[in-house]
Amino acid sequence: MKLVDMNRLEKDQILPGLRARFVHSENMTVAYWNMDAGADFPLHDHTHEQVVNVVSGRVEVLVRGEKTVLDEGCVLVLAPGEPHSVHAVMDSFVIDVFHPIRQDYKRE
Repeated sequence: MKLVDMNRLEKDQILPGLRARFVHSENMTVAYWNMDAGADFPLHDHTHEQVVNVVSGRVEVLVRGEKTVLDEGCVLVLAPGEPHSVHAVMDSFVIDVFHPIRQDYKRE
C-alpha cells in the first residue's frame, strides 16, 4: 500500500501555464494538471497509453488533425504513439493516467 497526501506534493512547472503533481505506482503514473487559460502542450507522442479526465474547465485536444473539445466530466483515451496536443480554453484541472510509468516525470 502507498498513501500519498496530494496537499504535500509540490506542483512542477512543466511548461508556461502548465503545473502538475505526479503519483507513480508500480505500473502507472497519474498526473494532476492545473492548466491556465491559453496554455498549450505542443504536439507530441509517447509510448504510453493515456486516459485524459477533465475534472473542471475545458480543453481542446488535437489528434491526427481532428480537434476534440473536452468539457468537465469528459474522458479521452489515447493509444500509445498517438500524436496529440492540448490547449486549455479556460482554467482547467485535468487528471491524466499513463501506462506504463512515465519515467520522464519521476523525481526520485
